[in-house]
Amino acid sequence: MSEWIGAIGFGVGLVAFVLGMSSIIMGFMTEKVGAEGMQEKIEYGFFGVTGLICCVLMAYALM
Repeated sequence: MSEWIGAIGFGVGLVAFVLGMSSIIMGFMTEKVGAEGMQEKIEYGFFGVTGLICCVLMAYALM
């Protein structure tokens, strides 16, 4: 049963990493200008950092 928990933790960490990195990349690719563009960049950055932190927490949980 321990292998299943480790596999699920790895899967969650991997998904969090991919979503975090893609959100950060999408934040740099936005073409909106002004306040709306800055709001979109901040939102993407927040979700990106949150995903990366979740990935680090899953990596720590697997140790």
